Amino acid sequence: MLRNAIFWLSTKKSVTRVIAERGMRYGFARRFIAGESLEDALAASKELNRESRAVSLNHLGENVSTAGQARQVSESYISMLRALDRETLDGNISIKLTQLGLDFDAGLCQAYAREIAADAAAMGRSVEMDMEGAAYTEKTLSIFEAVQREFADTGLAIQAYLHRTADDVERLAPLKPKLRLVKGAYREPPSVAVQKKSQVDENYAKLAATLLDGRFFPAIATHDVAMLDHARAIIRERKIPADKYEFQMIYGIRRDLQAQIRGQGHALRIYVPFGTEWCPYFMRRLSERPANCLFIVRNLVAESFRPHP
Repeated sequence: MLRNAIFWLSTKKSVTRVIAERGMRYGFARRFIAGESLEDALAASKELNRESRAVSLNHLGENVSTAGQARQVSESYISMLRALDRETLDGNISIKLTQLGLDFDAGLCQAYAREIAADAAAMGRSVEMDMEGAAYTEKTLSIFEAVQREFADTGLAIQAYLHRTADDVERLAPLKPKLRLVKGAYREPPSVAVQKKSQVDENYAKLAATLLDGRFFPAIATHDVAMLDHARAIIRERKIPADKYEFQMIYGIRRDLQAQIRGQGHALRIYVPFGTEWCPYFMRRLSERPANCLFIVRNLVAESFRPHP
């Protein structure tokens, strides 16, 4: 119920405008968003690197509508890579194909994705492709396969709640790719995705076991303690070397678990979102865990009593 309400609110510009105006100004959005500029994201990344955590920069936004916009985004992604390299930071970038023209020209999108991956490879860095709504899954897989065959360090996110994901994993297995396993944050119908948390968890556990079977480089991306315990148990039982997998978590979420995972000697990468188009992402984070909502409510209440300039 709460999750649906927050999703509904995220579509209301009158709501998101107020949040966007106040979130960075008064600080409560910075729990989950590194900032609105690349410089903000780099500063956050430096701090995370000091804590022995790699990063994956994510410039928030989706669905461009012109080739010129896609070109601008492509150039911004390359600028992100060069900034990471210039600052000698331990990190990569995550890219969204709808920001590169996937809606209107899959060929152009693939060309830009390839260009970004080529630049990353020249720097000895990598790119991870985000998985978006189910309408984009097949096109995303096809572009990923084409780019990954040429640049093997390219990674892809896969969503545990989709019915098709187990088959997609087997389809990708010959490439021996890096796959980031997430539960899935988009609203999808029952024909496309399982709806119950228990079923999503069951799928996640099965897929984690598959990804840890030696054919992939898995990134176990979750804050769910039960799923983390499941993955760590498999790693122990199979005696998987620490350089053959990583855990991934999101900036600002379950920082206690982040410290625990890193303290146990597991590689950990933090997904660092930034940019001016942060509000829809921010509200999805709120919907995922009641504690996130309580955190924001406390800050909103405090802010309401703060003198405004």
